[in-house]
Amino acid sequence: MGYTLTEKILRQHLADGSYEQGKEIGIKIDQTLTQDATGTMAYLQFESMGLEEISTELSVSYVDHNTIQVGFENADDHAYLESIAKKYGIYFSRPGNGICHQVHLERFARPGKTLLGSDSHTPTAGGVGSIAIGAGGLDVAVAMGGGAYYLAAPRVINVRLEGRLQPWATAKDVVLKVLSILSTKGNVGCVCEYTGEGISSLTVPERATITNMGAETGVTTSIFPSDEQTRRFLKAQGREEQWIALAPDRDATYDQTIDIDLSEIEPLAAAPHSPGNIIRIRDLDLPVDQVMIGSCTNSSYVDLMTVAAMLKGRHLPPGISLGIAPGSRQVLNSIARNGSLSDLISFGARILESSCGFCIGNSMSPCTKSVSIRTSNRNFKGRSGTPSASVYLTSPVVAAASALTGRITDPRDLGISYPRIEMPERFDIDDSMIIPPLLPAKRAEQTICRGPNIGEPPMNSPMPEEISGVVTIRVGDLVTTDHIMPAGSRLKYRSNVPKYSEFVFEPLDNGFSGRAIALRDKGRHNVIVAGSSYGQGSSREHAALCPMYLGVKAIIAKSIERIHAANLVNFGIAPFSFVREADWEKLPEKTEITVPSIRRSLEAGMSDFIALAGDEKISLKLSLSQRQRDILLAGGLLPFTVKTAERKRD
Repeated sequence: MGYTLTEKILRQHLADGSYEQGKEIGIKIDQTLTQDATGTMAYLQFESMGLEEISTELSVSYVDHNTIQVGFENADDHAYLESIAKKYGIYFSRPGNGICHQVHLERFARPGKTLLGSDSHTPTAGGVGSIAIGAGGLDVAVAMGGGAYYLAAPRVINVRLEGRLQPWATAKDVVLKVLSILSTKGNVGCVCEYTGEGISSLTVPERATITNMGAETGVTTSIFPSDEQTRRFLKAQGREEQWIALAPDRDATYDQTIDIDLSEIEPLAAAPHSPGNIIRIRDLDLPVDQVMIGSCTNSSYVDLMTVAAMLKGRHLPPGISLGIAPGSRQVLNSIARNGSLSDLISFGARILESSCGFCIGNSMSPCTKSVSIRTSNRNFKGRSGTPSASVYLTSPVVAAASALTGRITDPRDLGISYPRIEMPERFDIDDSMIIPPLLPAKRAEQTICRGPNIGEPPMNSPMPEEISGVVTIRVGDLVTTDHIMPAGSRLKYRSNVPKYSEFVFEPLDNGFSGRAIALRDKGRHNVIVAGSSYGQGSSREHAALCPMYLGVKAIIAKSIERIHAANLVNFGIAPFSFVREADWEKLPEKTEITVPSIRRSLEAGMSDFIALAGDEKISLKLSLSQRQRDILLAGGLLPFTVKTAERKRD
């Protein structure tokens, strides 16, 4: 029996465990990436491990999130990140160089390599045949130090593409179609592997759009083979020598197969307030207030050249705002030199920095009760910075069509010719905004720059004999990490955990932090009760780290998404699930709750637990590997790693 491409690469990188589906394995990580919103804490944690240098083949620190720099905090973070990169042998992509996933695809991603990134859209690099996985910053810090990354050997879903995209149908519509089939939940522990004759017509940037937004399905990652399209892209980036051919075996067996005919794909949208709420563009008829084009999903050279061709010689209608953010300096330089940037400006577009910006809600928030068309990947309620806004996720051509008409518009109804833009034979390569690692002799001379907003990473205490406290908050289904730990204007406090913790659950209950602190200071534990798919969305580890700081010891949920469940364990919080989902009703806020003998039960390898709430006995499950049990017992991955390192030195 042959192997899938996913299994081939994972087996080649196996560092711990036996490859059996569903069983925990540890894999060697070749590359890592961080961005500034997650990177500061990741590198503070790396420092806490007492290591002298990184052990990966390549690690890159990107600055692409907090580039607005209102106040000193973000600038101080950037100075810290640059100094850390010089100290430990890390590439540093400076502010303005572009969005981490776009730049990494252009300059660093390689077929057959493993990439771990402290951002949930790291799977973008699957477009060139990498196993690229989003994770919490602490996992990335451990990987930089040479530690394995642990995951369950995945189920592999074969997404078999046939046919060819028709004019005005795009890669964004392909992944929206996949989301309409798989939805945003129920795919934990899976990988989407794309096969079929249809993939040969998709360029690497198109493939990257699909693997990027595959994160919204909840799969571990998505991957395409490395073929002639991959060779063409790497050659255009001046990296053809890094190309290798990679494909699944002809007799590979998949756990599920989805067949999609590309010729039948039509323009689609994700309607408010979920990336999985898919609808045909022709079934929408709404006036538009704002159009935003860019983000790591759709800001490539071809994306923006196509938009520029559609808008050339025309003008923005009154009452609409259009913002365009090129994904990288490479893209921006290219459209500037060929005149397309001028076409966008003449139309009336506001040209934004090559950064995450509007996607994470720290700029370009729409007006009250507005309709915003965006080419980004998430439209959770309030993520744009305006809770009352309705955000629709579409392709760049739908966004451009809507900017032309002032209404959500299917571009097939414009009556204009489709501007077929080809990927260039050679991209505009300029790496002057990427600072390469210093030689080892020079690193020793470097000092770390620490501003007043940069604190030490808090360390949790070991798991107590029992969890005894109160249900401090109960939330429903589909609570995202944006709900738990808001970004936007709060993002600048990520290096300052005590301050950032003041905003835990702010969008849902701005009194949570105060209640949790009061209970913690009385020596009692906070327990969070949640519905299904708790913690979906961003990989932000602060959604576990800050609750830990507030004294949260357990989450009890109907289900918890992969990255967030791993982050909870990493910070010593027990991620329980209900045996009977209906028991969610029995644990309202303020319920006194106890999980007796949890430490002894963890040491004994038990998976079944009982929570006592008054006269109620609630059956719980805790599905963990032995390694994860040891981490929980230690109080989290950081104390576990430090103690392990100390034992080895002794």
